[in-house]
Amino acid sequence: MTDSTTDSTTRQSWWRGAAIYQVYVRSFADGDGDGTGDLAGVRSRLPYLADLGIDAIWFNPWYPSPMDDGGYDVADYRDIEPVFGSLAEAEKLIEEAHTLGIKIIIDIVPNHCSDSHPWFAAALAAGPGSPERERFWFRRGRGDGGELPPNNWQSRFGGPAWTRVTEPDGSPGEWFLHLYSSRQPDLNWTNPEVAEEFEDILRFWFNRGVDGFRIDVADGLVKADDLPDAGDGPLPYSDLDGVHEIYRTWRRIADGYPDQRVFVGEMWLPDPERFAMYLRPDELHSAFNFDFLSCPWDASRLRAVVDATLAAHAPVDAPATWVLSNHDVTRHVTRYGRADTSFSFADRQHLAPTDRELGLRRARAAALLTLALPGAVYIYQGEELGLSEVEDLPDSLRQDPVFERTAGADIGRDGCRVPLPWSGDAPPFGFNAAGTAPWLPQPPSWSSVTVAAQTDDPDSMLELYRRALRLRADDPALGDGTLGWLSGQSAGVLAFTRSETFACVVNLSAAPVELPAHREVLLASRPVEQTLPPDTTVWLRI
Repeated sequence: MTDSTTDSTTRQSWWRGAAIYQVYVRSFADGDGDGTGDLAGVRSRLPYLADLGIDAIWFNPWYPSPMDDGGYDVADYRDIEPVFGSLAEAEKLIEEAHTLGIKIIIDIVPNHCSDSHPWFAAALAAGPGSPERERFWFRRGRGDGGELPPNNWQSRFGGPAWTRVTEPDGSPGEWFLHLYSSRQPDLNWTNPEVAEEFEDILRFWFNRGVDGFRIDVADGLVKADDLPDAGDGPLPYSDLDGVHEIYRTWRRIADGYPDQRVFVGEMWLPDPERFAMYLRPDELHSAFNFDFLSCPWDASRLRAVVDATLAAHAPVDAPATWVLSNHDVTRHVTRYGRADTSFSFADRQHLAPTDRELGLRRARAAALLTLALPGAVYIYQGEELGLSEVEDLPDSLRQDPVFERTAGADIGRDGCRVPLPWSGDAPPFGFNAAGTAPWLPQPPSWSSVTVAAQTDDPDSMLELYRRALRLRADDPALGDGTLGWLSGQSAGVLAFTRSETFACVVNLSAAPVELPAHREVLLASRPVEQTLPPDTTVWLRI
């Protein structure tokens, strides 16, 4: 437990109730007209984000990269991918965002780097037993000639998690570990050089004004001793001691800067209690809530996830986070229009029939539910426009390595990464001013969901998000805090209070339900009178 002074300070931390907008740079806005999003494009749209009402921007990796995995294969952690711009431009972006009251969180990828990183090139050239190879997980293979992988671990992108190298003398050699693509070798966090390198990288970006880091694969850095074979469960990472030591060190570095800095973890862990074990007020402050994202549109299932999330976070005084979509998953407008509204990487339900109107209605309701829950909320670019997944991309244009490594069995993530529509009646919909075709094609039907088309339309998804974020920022009961469930509700209804004067009611049933006693309807995802229609959320002043 923390003392009252520490607890008060923690609860005032900006990230505990922030609305954080995720920018996938490549697809947000294209400033130089080459068809790929860039920092110039983001800078030109900062007023839009300020008007939307967000507190912070989280940037997917913006570092130099071969883009084998959309930038999560980093070749240089201290620079900007030239296609996106320059380091000087990033510094200007950070300064301009701060002027608008927007904080900046950037991705850091400490589990692995690119095979184009100078360290990995040096490791290949140096050969077995060298200090250069100790920065990675190089091992002799099993079998008489070392022809079998060192263990049975599987890559999260499909296929074995080991690739064999050819040694400098031309002979078949050692194997290296990669939990993701074979072009993303895992770094060895038992090597002090690795820890020292990332500590310096943190200082590099803190010195340039970033307000925090989102840590990719935050649970995977410390591997189990001797890399044992995996059973039926998750890969056997070591106990948490090594992970906690890493993040304690990082926290001490952040504490050397005058303003509060945040560390957010990305972890796919099915057990909420294990998930929360990675969180500490003085280490990893919060983490993505994938259980909520993956949950079907079902009242009892959603309540169970909310209860489990809050219960798991409370003992470590960590704020919950709520997210509906991101750059890795099928957009929720599409998911919510299907018969099976859940999400799973094992089955993306590619081309499963979806009812867009139903999905949009549920997405509007889900937005108000998410924004009313206690904690921080993440908004993936385009969800405020009600964008659907683009499922009919030609195979020849797909760039996600998941598609290639599974031979198309997993369609991959390109469909949620299609560049945003800003204005106009035809592609590129204002994504750039030059009229250049974007790196992934936009559907012609997006003419009705551009920012320009939705602005000032009171019934649009964009204006719903703007009103909701404004109300959320103005009401001290929202954001960080507590939740109390309202009793006596019909089956299929979620109803809770955030204070003595604010209530949120969500009707996930198939029939209208009576509204609780209230003084005023603050906001609703669709028109309400005396009853609450199906697939509708309302915020009430009680």
